[in-house]
Amino acid sequence: MNVVMIGAGYVGLVSGACFAEFGANVTCVDKDARRIDALRQGRIPIYEPGLEDLVQRNVGAGRLFFTTELPAAVAGADMVFIAVGTPTRRGDGYADLKYVYAAAEEIANHLQGYTVIVDKSTVPVGTAREVQRIVRKTNPSADFDVASNPEFLREGSAISDFMRPDRVVLGVESGKAEALLRELYRPLNLIEAPILVSDLESAEITKYAANAFLATKISFINEISQLCEKTGADVHAVARGIGLDGRIGRKFLHAGPGYGGSCFPKDTVALIRMAQEHGVSSRIVESVVEVNASQKARMVSKIRKALGGSVADKTIAVLGLTFKPETDDMREAPSLAILPALVDRGAIIRAHDPAGMKEAAAQLPATIHYAASIEEATTDADAVVLMTEWNQYRGLDLKKLKAQMRGDVFIDLRNVYERPLMLAHGFKYTCVGR
Repeated sequence: MNVVMIGAGYVGLVSGACFAEFGANVTCVDKDARRIDALRQGRIPIYEPGLEDLVQRNVGAGRLFFTTELPAAVAGADMVFIAVGTPTRRGDGYADLKYVYAAAEEIANHLQGYTVIVDKSTVPVGTAREVQRIVRKTNPSADFDVASNPEFLREGSAISDFMRPDRVVLGVESGKAEALLRELYRPLNLIEAPILVSDLESAEITKYAANAFLATKISFINEISQLCEKTGADVHAVARGIGLDGRIGRKFLHAGPGYGGSCFPKDTVALIRMAQEHGVSSRIVESVVEVNASQKARMVSKIRKALGGSVADKTIAVLGLTFKPETDDMREAPSLAILPALVDRGAIIRAHDPAGMKEAAAQLPATIHYAASIEEATTDADAVVLMTEWNQYRGLDLKKLKAQMRGDVFIDLRNVYERPLMLAHGFKYTCVGR
C-alpha cells in the first residue's frame, strides 16, 4: 500500500515511520526543504525516544521516503494523510485550518485513481466536510473519499502509543475507505487493538473530547491540591484513593504546576470556541482552562513564599523546562509562565534541561543562564525548583546537592521527593498539595 503523509512534523513523521514499520510504502512530504534534507541525511528534527532508529530502519528497508515534491507522491498514493499544523488562531482561539485547506486543494490537483484523503491533524468538527468540498470543487472528476483518523500520541511515548494504542478511531462514509484503513492498521489485529468506526463528525469531536477530559482530571486534582495544603491532607493519598476507583482511573491525577504542551492548551480552547459557534455551553472546559492558568500563577507565589516572600537577588536553579519529560517541546510549558514572573521580580535564574534548553532560550528572558549540567545550575544556588520530572532529577545526590548550594530551599513542583527524606538532608522542602 502506498501512503503519503503531508507534513513531516511531529504527527506526520511519527505516523509515517510507524506505518512504514507496519509494511506500507510511505512518503513524507513537507515544504520545508531544510527539514527534508535533514531527514534524508538521517537527522531527526524533533526529540522523541526511539524515533531515530525507527526512521533509519525503514529508510534502509526502502519503505520510508522524504520529499518536497507533492505532485509525484500524491499521484501514486492509495491514501493521503493530512498531518499539517493547526495552531491556535490569533484573536479568537479557534484552530487555524489554513494549512489543512491549502493541502486539500493541492492534493486535489494531483489525484490519480481512487484515493482516500485522511485528516490526521487535530481539526474541529466539520473540517472533513470542508476538505471534501474543496477537493470536489478543485477536481470535480476525482475519485476519492475523505476520512478522519485522529492521532492520540503522547510526546515522549509516541511510538509505543502508535504501536500499542488504546484504540484507533476511523471516521468514514464508505465501505471502501473503511476497508483500506483497516488494511493499513491490520498489524494491530495481533494485539487486538480496538478499532472504532464512526461518522466523520464523531471522530473529529472524539479527539477534542478526550484531551479536554484528561485536562479536566489535571485541573481537578490541582484544585484538590490547594484544599489539601490548607487542611494538612496529602494529595498523593487523595489521588490514590480516588484513582483506584475503576470509574475514575489513576492516570492524570498528579498535582503539579499545570498542564502544557501542544495538545491540551490548544484543544481545550478550540473546543470552547466550537461550542460557542454552535450555541452550546462549555462551562466545565472553560473552568479547566481558568484553573490551569491560576495554578501556574500560584506556583510563582509558592516559590516566593518558600524564599521568605521575595526572590529579588536570589539565585534559583531550575531543573526542567519542557512541559513534560522525554520531549524538547516548550509549547505552553509551565516554565514559560513561571520563570518570566520570577525574573521580573529580580530572581537570578540558572536553568538546566536535558533536551529543551535550545527551544527555551528562544522563548524565555535573555537574562536566564542555561547550565550544561545539574551541578553548574545548582552550585551556590539559594534554591532549587524542580519544574519537570526528568529521570535525571529523580535520583539526585541530595548530600552533594546540599553541600554545593548556598541556600537550603528545595521547591518540588512535581512531588518527586518525600518530605522526611528532604528534611533529613537539611532542606526546607516545599511541594504541591502535601
